[in-house]
Amino acid sequence: MSTNEEHEMAAHTHDTIIVGAGVTGLTAAWRLTESGQDVVVLEARDRVGGRLRSEDHNGSPFEIGGQWVSPDQDALIDLLAELGLETYARHRSGDSLYVDRAGEAHRFAGEDLPVGELTAKEIDRVIGVLDALAAQMEPDRPWEHPQAAELDRTTFAQWLDAQTDDVEARDNIALYLGPAMLTKPTYAFSALTAVLMAASAGSFSHLVDADFILDRRVVGGLASVPAELAARLGDRVRLGADVTHVEWDASGATVTVDGVQLRAAHVVLALPPTHVRRIRITPELPAELRHAREHQSFGLVIKVQAEYDTPFWREAGLSGTGFAPYGLVHEVYDNTPADAATGTLVGFVSDLSADDLGRLGDEERRARVLASLASYFGERALAPRTYVESDWQHQELTGGAYATSFDVGSLTRYGAALHTPVGPIRFGSSDVAGLGFQHVDGAVRVGGRLAREILAAGEGA
Repeated sequence: MSTNEEHEMAAHTHDTIIVGAGVTGLTAAWRLTESGQDVVVLEARDRVGGRLRSEDHNGSPFEIGGQWVSPDQDALIDLLAELGLETYARHRSGDSLYVDRAGEAHRFAGEDLPVGELTAKEIDRVIGVLDALAAQMEPDRPWEHPQAAELDRTTFAQWLDAQTDDVEARDNIALYLGPAMLTKPTYAFSALTAVLMAASAGSFSHLVDADFILDRRVVGGLASVPAELAARLGDRVRLGADVTHVEWDASGATVTVDGVQLRAAHVVLALPPTHVRRIRITPELPAELRHAREHQSFGLVIKVQAEYDTPFWREAGLSGTGFAPYGLVHEVYDNTPADAATGTLVGFVSDLSADDLGRLGDEERRARVLASLASYFGERALAPRTYVESDWQHQELTGGAYATSFDVGSLTRYGAALHTPVGPIRFGSSDVAGLGFQHVDGAVRVGGRLAREILAAGEGA
């Protein structure tokens, strides 16, 4: 930060200071600015976007963080239209693949996995049970679910064991909520959290439908959303501004950033809950809020992308979509950008598999990932022209992916506390969203809600 910026910031009292230039913080800032507020956004990184980022490698664009838009994500879809950002459909023409426990790939069309008849019936039955539980939940208040207490003290692994003796059915249901969404082992989160994940998308049936949940992509990448918001906010967004202290009282708060103090009537900490502890807050937050954040943690996923000279799988009538509940890369999709001549596959390695992969050197890690892709698509998958990994756990200001979730028994105990302001300080991110939980849509919703709360507080003053 320059000396002139320091003097300017020190001399100014703002209506609202927002800490964090991810989608939540930028959405809140934009809505407040539209309403005439004097807002400043302070971001510790040298870029905006938080868990969204695009990079160029070997002359091609790659989305390093979140990237898909599903039809139920109304808040995000409306914001894309407002910002003038276009979308295109994910490539999905052709057969999908299912790699079984023996490592054999099976082609299939439609949504039904190529498993035995009894296993298929059990998968459908358990999906129906989860859909029914999700239908009883208000995603913004999961702790009010009729079975909340029981579901929250039961791990999802225990719940699945109680539902069916069919191991392959259990493993496939587990895939969608453990590795694919919460990116944690199923014994590390509660059945209530699993139901919340389903309810946040409208139903569990939506989560298992790749053509729904991974419907479209944004031209230029989903990171275009925070980039465009930041462009509209202009010099209200300050990069490299690492907030270290927030001191609050009845009339507002004083924020310390790089030794400079700023004053505002409202402060928004638009950060993952686990990152609030990086900032010293005085008077200190209520113990319940501190305990709540101590019972949350990020999942762990390594996003891998392999670009080839051509999308060779399409020649074989394959869509590029594949699932392998027993494989290293547990799911894979055609991730070729619109109008690209090359072909790109994207896959994911999560939870315990990501732990193991992360302990390896670069070359061995790459070799194992490509071998896993080859279990789907054959030997041609072993020789990409470009290979890119996204491993957010090594970035202090991110900490993991896709988002945080509570440990067993803590959603009912602490969930409501994370929506409670403390004096002039409000908190929010996609981690605490109901609809759009852990997704960019949730970040947009939470950012909008925070802005509305601040404006309402001003009207009532």
